[in-house]
Amino acid sequence: MKTAIVFGANGYLGRHIAYFLKEQNIEFVPVGLAPLSKDNYPNYIQIDITDKEKLQQLDFNVDYVFAFAGLTGTGNSKEEIEKFTKVNELGLSNIIECCEGVDRLRVIFPSTRLVYKGVKNTPLIEGAEKESKTIYAKNKLACEKMLRASNVDYTIFRICVPYGNLLDQVYSYGTIGFFINRAVKGENITIYGDGNLNRTFTHISDIVKTILKSINIDSTLNDVYNIGSNDALSLLEIANLVAHKYSVKVDFIDWPPEQLKIESGDTIFDDNKLQKKIDLSYDYSFKKWVEKIA
Repeated sequence: MKTAIVFGANGYLGRHIAYFLKEQNIEFVPVGLAPLSKDNYPNYIQIDITDKEKLQQLDFNVDYVFAFAGLTGTGNSKEEIEKFTKVNELGLSNIIECCEGVDRLRVIFPSTRLVYKGVKNTPLIEGAEKESKTIYAKNKLACEKMLRASNVDYTIFRICVPYGNLLDQVYSYGTIGFFINRAVKGENITIYGDGNLNRTFTHISDIVKTILKSINIDSTLNDVYNIGSNDALSLLEIANLVAHKYSVKVDFIDWPPEQLKIESGDTIFDDNKLQKKIDLSYDYSFKKWVEKIA
């Protein structure tokens, strides 16, 4: 029987990883920073990943370590840079050190679209040009390099824009969550510029199923993969679909200078590399998902 540790078990991705591990009868230990498990797992353990001594008390004799704990955001203040670097980079370094020397173990790490330099209307392969306009993106690139330089087996999955939720009433997070939260209150959706920035939007279920399917294959070891979807849409297309659902309008506003400074441009994911490894299909489309939500 496969076994796992899920770091970040109270987070958006981590909670869904745990949910599907449970569905597949894979034994796992959920780990998080908060005192209690959001999903009431009786074997939940509270640990700060920056505390190496406490981390070393965990039993790392498992098949998979999901390193999904960390901070997300777009700030670049001195305080945020110090905090993000400590949690995201030192935290992963501590996890890697605890994993070294364990047979058959694989670390699974989620990366982000923000490591890419976007190119207009051009699908991005894993080797496309990189950039890092926020501390979060810098952390992700540094963590990817850390894994490649380590003595542990790993698989890195770059995720563009996740949406959906199988666990509670929050429909989505990030940009899509912002659109929906305004629309359900009867407020018009606001969008920066003309809204013609393109993204790959992937439902959380498709993300997790793709990850869990991929890590059962030896040929996906020690490499990085884009996760794609059925949807490469502009932010305006997304906003219009949500606005139509809730009978509101879309209002265009000027880019705030601080947001424009960190905008990466189009990020459309080419997932052919992963398609060659597994029989890959995606169940969700954003349009159908929006139509079905309450």
